[in-house]
Amino acid sequence: MATETVAVQSVGSGQVVIPLETTQRRNWAQNLIGAGAILGLCYYAEIVLVVLLVAVLVSFILAPLVDALTRARIPRALSAAIAILLLLAAIVGAVYASYNQAASLVQDLPKYTTKLRDEAMRFRRQAESLEVLNPQHEKGVVSVRPATDWTDVLTRGVGSVSQVVFAASFVPFLVYFMLTWQEHVRSATVMLFPMHNRHTAYVTLGLISAMIRSFMVGNLLIGLFMGAISTVIFYFLHLPFFYIVGFISGFVSLIPYMGVLLAMAPPIFVGLGHIGSSDFVYIVLTVLGLHILALNVLYPKILGKRLQLNPLAVTMSLLVWACLWGAIGLLLAIPITAAMKIIFDHIDPLKPYGVWLGE
Repeated sequence: MATETVAVQSVGSGQVVIPLETTQRRNWAQNLIGAGAILGLCYYAEIVLVVLLVAVLVSFILAPLVDALTRARIPRALSAAIAILLLLAAIVGAVYASYNQAASLVQDLPKYTTKLRDEAMRFRRQAESLEVLNPQHEKGVVSVRPATDWTDVLTRGVGSVSQVVFAASFVPFLVYFMLTWQEHVRSATVMLFPMHNRHTAYVTLGLISAMIRSFMVGNLLIGLFMGAISTVIFYFLHLPFFYIVGFISGFVSLIPYMGVLLAMAPPIFVGLGHIGSSDFVYIVLTVLGLHILALNVLYPKILGKRLQLNPLAVTMSLLVWACLWGAIGLLLAIPITAAMKIIFDHIDPLKPYGVWLGE
């Protein structure tokens, strides 16, 4: 005789026997509703959440410097202010150092767009034999098609310039308070949980902190290395604006999957009409070589096993967060997903999801 698995639920002074299948279906429904509510919150509160996450990532970058200044017996509040001022000074210095080349690049953009349009027209003439043209098209007239949907997706979350400036103005203040109140925030967050879960919460927060710090510092070091190597190679190729293009290509290459293609665009764009066809091959080989080096050597050495995510989980997370937040979602997808995996690994009912995300 087959036995039916049941679950016992207390109701008032008595107990009700509920089939386990009904309980499982109810749990799945609750999980789906909860996931939908979280995604809806992320979608409609994207500005607030993005600013908070960016501030968290920046604070993890500056935390080692603040700790070093604190060990030198400088008050933590003053140490945090010094670290933020040094970061702002570095950004201003980089912008000032590259201003002349950036201004020249902006002035030469019409020339580059003209060359790009000529190349597009040449490709169009070669492809006309393979497509059926609209009878209303006249010879030499280029039809303009509306932008594709994916461009709207990637530009989602950017907003107007005033909106971006207003949101970015909160970042330094948030970083300052996150650095000065770091221990208080962590201990207060742990106190939000019941007594028997506080140790797990403390360990989980520590692992998330170590993962984010390793991820940000590691990506910064890798980006600087790849940008420097790209700049040197582009210099020997006599590529215009090699100083700006090299570091842009180096850092853009860090974007998962799409980075290797996006990193080729800036040097190829500025190289039109200035370098030979063989030099374009060197550019492609340089970007591909650096990307493979970063993916197979630098990431495992610097990041270690902090990011234990399988490729399918990474790809799905990039898709989801790009749809929610656009381009900024591509940059934040991996640390968010890695933090979710750490949380799943330390909560018994969610451990199967952590195993699914893992390698």
